[in-house]
Amino acid sequence: MNAMNVNKSTPKIKAVILDWAGTTVDYGSFAPTHVFIKLFESLGIAITLNDARSGMGLMKKDHLRTILARPGVAQSWLDTFGKLPTAVDIDHLFSNFIPMQHAVLKEFAAPIPGLIEAIRELREREIKIGTTTGYLRSMMDVLAPEAERFGYIPDCVVCSDEVPGGRPYPWMCYQNAIQLGVYPLQAMIKVGDTLPDISEGINAGMWSVGLSLSGSLLGLNQSEAEALSAQERAEAHQRIADQLYGAGAHLVIEGIWDLPSAVLEIESRLLNGEKP
Repeated sequence: MNAMNVNKSTPKIKAVILDWAGTTVDYGSFAPTHVFIKLFESLGIAITLNDARSGMGLMKKDHLRTILARPGVAQSWLDTFGKLPTAVDIDHLFSNFIPMQHAVLKEFAAPIPGLIEAIRELREREIKIGTTTGYLRSMMDVLAPEAERFGYIPDCVVCSDEVPGGRPYPWMCYQNAIQLGVYPLQAMIKVGDTLPDISEGINAGMWSVGLSLSGSLLGLNQSEAEALSAQERAEAHQRIADQLYGAGAHLVIEGIWDLPSAVLEIESRLLNGEKP
């Protein structure tokens, strides 16, 4: 059989590319938000949790720029320093952010419930596991080994500072495809809890699956999410799903625990001739 015939077999998902915080670890995605709030507090500027979450999913320096561009934060900066933040200010802030983020990552490495079981099931189907992240490599060098202690070991980790640009650019997804040795891109699913995650997958030509209840858009920790009534849970899912579908998601599920069934649904759509 020659290479041209390999992809004419029954359509199958060959790899999933997973986000980290809010998708596989750190239920509610709190590690970055806590640090951004403390970073601005050190300057005498109070930012809200919504401010801190505004750039979630982006490379962390781009995340910082997004926070600073919010009208309330920009005004507070102007009131405090008498001018708007410059590129030099952003570089200085980011250099202070990095060690602060390093210091807390181990506290947020526990897998989101259902992750280990989902990964086991996908591996039984011979599906490879890649990852992308807004974190820098130095941050993943702290987080990934700690997650490994809990039993989460993906096949590939690509960081935002290892490619020409982070999300929403597709470069991390492409690098995963190369390192995993997987093609075509329509045989891969990008999974994440933020709008930039969805855009990243779409821009890469992959299927994009959004998560509604474990990530930044809901912003609740595990106990808070589990305390929601059935109606509150359904309403939260629908509200966040609308945002993710609006960004182009092909499918939205509650959390990583539903990923094996999502893979089956997308394989069915492939079989029917649908493409991402």
